[in-house]
Parts: sequence; C-alpha cells; structure tokens
Amino acid sequence: MKAEIIAVGTEILVGDIVNTNAQFISRELFSLGIDMYYQTVVGDNKKRLTDAIAQAFERADLVIFSGGLGPTEDDLTKETVAAYFEAPLYYDEAIGEDIKTYFKNRKCPESNMKQAQIPQGAMVLANNHGTAPGVILQKEGKIAVLLPGPPRELIPMFTQQVMPFLKSRSDYVMESLTLRLFGVGESAVGEMLSDLMAGSNPTVAPYAKDHEVTLRIAAKAETKDAALSLIEPVHQAIKDRLGEYIYGYDEEDMPKTVAGLLLEKKITIACAESCTAGLLTGTLGNIPGISAVLNESIVTYSNEAKIKYLGVSPETLERCGAVSSETAGEMAVGIAKTAKTDIGVSITGIAGPDGGTEEKPVGLVYVGVCYHDQVTVQKLTLKGNRQKIRQAAVLNALNHVRKRILAE
Repeated sequence: MKAEIIAVGTEILVGDIVNTNAQFISRELFSLGIDMYYQTVVGDNKKRLTDAIAQAFERADLVIFSGGLGPTEDDLTKETVAAYFEAPLYYDEAIGEDIKTYFKNRKCPESNMKQAQIPQGAMVLANNHGTAPGVILQKEGKIAVLLPGPPRELIPMFTQQVMPFLKSRSDYVMESLTLRLFGVGESAVGEMLSDLMAGSNPTVAPYAKDHEVTLRIAAKAETKDAALSLIEPVHQAIKDRLGEYIYGYDEEDMPKTVAGLLLEKKITIACAESCTAGLLTGTLGNIPGISAVLNESIVTYSNEAKIKYLGVSPETLERCGAVSSETAGEMAVGIAKTAKTDIGVSITGIAGPDGGTEEKPVGLVYVGVCYHDQVTVQKLTLKGNRQKIRQAAVLNALNHVRKRILAE
C-alpha cells in the first residue's frame, strides 16, 4: 500500500504553525510497513485542494488528510473529498447531538452543526477531544482518511481508530534500528557504507544532525521477527566498519549514554569549565538521577580562578596560556582532587566571536579527563558560531569521558 499525507490549512502554508501532524502520521505509517513518497501542504482553497486530491490519488492508494474539518467557511476538506468520491453529505443526527453535548452549559454555535455533515457511506471516527469527527471513505481501492487538525484531537483518533483499521489492511510490518555516531561525518559514512546503502530491504539511511550522524536500518517483512532478522546482519556489518564511532542506539543521545554509564558503574564525576561556562554541567544535570554521581562543578573563566580553585600552576598559565593542553590537564586533575571524584573533566577554549589569534584561533578547545589519576587531553578545532562551538565542546567532552570509561 502506498500512502500520502495532505495537510490542509493556510496557516501551515504561510508558516504560522508547524506541521507536527505529518511527522506523527509518517512514523505511524512507517511502523505498519506502508510506503510513503510524498507529502503536500495546501491552503484553504477549494480548487487547489481538488487538484491536490486528484494528484495524490494518482500516486497513492491511501491519502490521509489533516485539518479543514472545522465549522467555518474556509474549512473545506470534507466537502471537497466527498465530491471527489461522489459521496453526498447528509446530516447525522447522533453526531449533531454529540456536538451540542460537547458545549454543555454553553450555547452551541449554529456553525458547528456543519461538522455533523457526513459523506454517505463513510466510516465515522469519534472525536473525544473536540467537535469535528473524522471520517474514512473508500471507493475502488482508494482510501481517504480525514482527521481534525489540532494534534490533541488527531493523535488519539489516529492511534485508537485509524491504526487498527490500517493494520487490518496491511500485510507487512516495518522495524528499524537507529545507530548514533560521533566523530565521523556524513560523507565519510556514505563512502564506507555505499554498498549497504544501495540495498532495498533492509534500507540504510544516514541523517546528519548537529555534531553527529545517525544511521537508520529499516526492514519490511510479514512479521516483526522476520524484519529483525533482516536488520541484524546489516547492523553487524556496520559495527565492523564503524564500531569506534557508534556510541548509542535509538533515543539514547550522548548525554543520556554517558550519564547511563556513570550511574550503572557508580562512577562519580566533577567538571571544571571555562569557555562553556557551566553548559557541560547543565547538560548532565538534565538527566534524572544524575545527582548520585555528579558531585560538583566550578566555572573558572579567569586565570586567578583556575589557580585558586583548581590548583593550576601559575607557571603553566604563564608559559602555555589558559587555552592549552597543559592547562586543561591540570584543570581536570584539580577538580578531581577538589571534589574527590573518580573523574575530573575540564574544558578550556576560545568560543568567539572575539579573542582568537593566528596561533590560537576561535574554535580551539582542549578537553581534559582525569580518571584513576591518569590524564588525557584532546585538542579540538571546532567550527561555527559561539553557541555551536560551546555545544560541540560539551559533546566532545562527554564522548571523551565515555571512551575513557569503556577503555578500563
């Protein structure tokens, strides 16, 4: 089965609201093994909507509409789709009473009665969170699913009523596994996996995100186990080639992965930050339960603070500067000793936009990790604006901590 999504509403077309419904519906269709190649956004215009419907049904068996089921004159989805299916509208008394009941002690606007108009032969989808019922129309192998626009109405209607309907008509399931990679670019990943990415089932698709790459392996089969058995050999092949860069799976991003390691192994940590000004600590602090292992942190912008609170040598600062491998190493050792933690991690660098020199340009960052009294320092040359450099520094620091823990 091939599907398309048509989002109806000028407010989406002009960017007043974000079309989160399409993202939700796409994911759900993917899980059912239903293919989708196109999505459309069309404004509240009958002719353009009519053209979009005709074009969609030329390409797809299933078209899912969101929006345009409201009570106003510019809500045209139901009438336009019904005309395409040659299904006259009739007033449904039961739905009309439900709409009146929805308003309870308030007067029900007469315009809302428009929402009780239903195409003949349609399957009605109850709306327990609003006044606009959804409908499903079928004719000559074509299916139209009409859903209200507000996500709080659409999501439960789709989950509770549309999904069972579609499952009964789908012969396949789709399973996927997402690998998260750090320290390698999308183009390099593409070159190393070109043969695997040429496959049709399973498919391997890379996605570049801020500072990382994700790889989604997806397989379609008649059962979940059969789909997973298709994924596993591809997963192993990717691990053989890119294993050093794989840090997590699915929704486990870098902060969650590192926090999970610290909590699982009961490893305590403290942070000494300069250019990131507490961003590393705040990132770890977003993880529930991290207080069990995150003891304390210090922001030391000035050289005096590095000397006073971390014990960085004045001679080191004079000879090498605040942004140096030597200073990062001493900061990591100093915070580990001060906080009495298993790990001390430090960040010092030039986030810009000013402060860079030819010898030490904007984006130069050093990350130090002291673990079991052994110090390692990573030199980074980062690109982007101030915020991107600081965020990249934090992720690199977390990855450095991750690697040190796993190397033990």
